[in-house]
Amino acid sequence: MQTLINRIERLDDRVLEGRVCALNGLLVEAEGPKAGLSLGAHARIETSQGSAECEIVGFRGETALMMPFGPLEGVRPGAKVYLQPEAARVRPSQAWLGRVLDGFGRPLDGQGSLHEGNHPYPLKGNPPSAHGRARLGDRLDLGVRVLNGFVPMRRGQRLGIFAGSGVGKSVLMSMLARACDADVIVIGLIGERGREAREFVEDVLGPEGRKRSVVITETSDAPALARRQAAHLTLTTAEYFRDQGLDVLCLMDSVTRFALAQREIGLAAGEPPTTRGYTPSVFAELPRLLERAGPGPVRQDGGKTGTITGLFTVLVDGDDHNEPIADAVRGILDGHVVMSRAIAERGRYPAIDVLKSVSRTAPEVFDPEQRPLVAEARKYLSSYADMEELIRLGAYTQGSNPVVDRAIALNEPLEAFLGQQKDEAADIPTTFAMLAEILGGGKGERS
Repeated sequence: MQTLINRIERLDDRVLEGRVCALNGLLVEAEGPKAGLSLGAHARIETSQGSAECEIVGFRGETALMMPFGPLEGVRPGAKVYLQPEAARVRPSQAWLGRVLDGFGRPLDGQGSLHEGNHPYPLKGNPPSAHGRARLGDRLDLGVRVLNGFVPMRRGQRLGIFAGSGVGKSVLMSMLARACDADVIVIGLIGERGREAREFVEDVLGPEGRKRSVVITETSDAPALARRQAAHLTLTTAEYFRDQGLDVLCLMDSVTRFALAQREIGLAAGEPPTTRGYTPSVFAELPRLLERAGPGPVRQDGGKTGTITGLFTVLVDGDDHNEPIADAVRGILDGHVVMSRAIAERGRYPAIDVLKSVSRTAPEVFDPEQRPLVAEARKYLSSYADMEELIRLGAYTQGSNPVVDRAIALNEPLEAFLGQQKDEAADIPTTFAMLAEILGGGKGERS
């Protein structure tokens, strides 16, 4: 009954109509009352095969330029356009846990309809005020040794995972989804391969992981608007659970495909291409999306402030970690994890390059007994990396440098420490106990 009441309340008290006047490539041109023509507004076109949902992405004079969320077959000149001038909204609820949704919040898992919440959330919400949001929370146990030890995170922090194709970022995401110490996990699969979406839900999450997760997916064959909307819905869903005072882990794979979708939309709307063909709107939309993750606004009632800890994958083009999207995202987030193809080819997973990965909160979260362990391990890893070519060629003479000698002795156990099976979980105390044992530097973190 409540769902029916909510739907009745959302009915418009007036209907605004327009007409299709042209169709050019991906764009539908329509005219109608100015009150219903606003940037970002949705519209529904009557077609000979039913209807087509669209969004207004620009204007040419007084003509609205619309892009579809689906196929345009059956659209005719003069077809009726029903305008929805209000910005798109969704009503998340606790019933979304355990479900798989598309970019419109419609179920894809065949488990029946969804119960809608009472409070509407804007699909493209604004980040909390910089001075009104809470500070970062305490340390978050990610369940992955290399991250807990060298790239730690606090609740509400945002981290990027930078990797080329086939280097193992999806496997790393699966490890985090299973082992991370979070109340709720919201997963956005943006532009993924169709087969991977079901495999991720059934094989990676499993029944236990799925109970505390919401999966939002639009595959690579979906229109650009649908892929972009799925990214926004992922953050909107995370904001709903954050507002319940929960600690949310938001995993998005990938920001690059969100940027590609926005580029496609911008080019179709007539924006000029800039660096590598990306339009200016891409670099405007990235911070608007990524800044929505983080700690929530400080609650006036004194209740617990929820957080959104964001892990966003970036698919670097041609393994170039300085390409435009990677460069822009790195400047927005609170740290980055670099995955190396060379490490993956050696068979060590997760293939994280510790020396190139940085967490901007690392100095604040390490305990006094942990800092020297991490610094020492980094020193030996760096020394070995500097001399690796000479060592492999047999040109290094044992005994010429005590630090390098120690680095060679520790290389094999440190490599074993950095590697981890995808179904294995390692908490923070165990991580530092293992590192202390390898380095011979005393005991790890006290439980």
